[in-house]
Amino acid sequence: MFVGLRTFSFGGGVQSTAVLVLQAQGRLPDGGFQHFLFANVGDDSEHPATLTYVREVSQPFAKRHGIDLRTVFRKRRDGSEETLYGRLTKPGSRSLPIPVRMGDTGAPGTRSCTADFKIRVIGKWLREHGATADDPATVGIGISLDEIHRANARRVEAYERIIYPLLDLKLRRTDCLRIIADAGLPRPPRSACWFCPHHRPSTWQDMRREEPELFERAAQLEDLLNERRDELGKDHVFFTRFGQPLRKVIPDGVELLQFADDSDDGMCDSGHCFT
Repeated sequence: MFVGLRTFSFGGGVQSTAVLVLQAQGRLPDGGFQHFLFANVGDDSEHPATLTYVREVSQPFAKRHGIDLRTVFRKRRDGSEETLYGRLTKPGSRSLPIPVRMGDTGAPGTRSCTADFKIRVIGKWLREHGATADDPATVGIGISLDEIHRANARRVEAYERIIYPLLDLKLRRTDCLRIIADAGLPRPPRSACWFCPHHRPSTWQDMRREEPELFERAAQLEDLLNERRDELGKDHVFFTRFGQPLRKVIPDGVELLQFADDSDDGMCDSGHCFT
């Protein structure tokens, strides 16, 4: 039985899809969630494969099972939608909300993309639908047991109470894949923006081989950001930790390029992305 407003932050990837299936099967604790909220950072920003999966697989599945899966966007004061890519490429913009890698250390820079385009967008929806400090909404996050280090890593607002249903059920990512397959659904892509600097090197390599036009767009975005850095007299930033442009780090035509460390170093820890 639902008690108060119960929502799930739907990322569009493996863990989120597994939670959607578990909701349809009635296997989530406390009745699960009333609403699944997909905070779309922009059709020009989310990876096209994620958008396709959400629209062609997740939403029809949710509708068949009477689940409210809805998409929410960041809105400007005039009511128009703002996208992350649009903010990055806006003429004259100095904004760097994504965790670009700093040229001197390779470490991720400060990011605000998840907070601005995911957390606050969902938070606004929650408050508009009655969530308050006295009556906070329950917000589910799709972090699985093998990524438990990502849990409890961000500030919790007064109007929300964060829970982790996959942790409660002791489910790992491999379990989520099995749940999805057993439900007859195709495997979801990994959810993230196509230009996210948290991508593994192997992900960039796959993109250059399988989606060369999208890879080139990412490289052009990196170029644009550094052209603006040049104008400001600042050091270059990069989309990988190697301190060099994408096209050089991920050479074209190299099929079996090996990386000594292909971990998710610095992966977004909020649970709103890569789930």
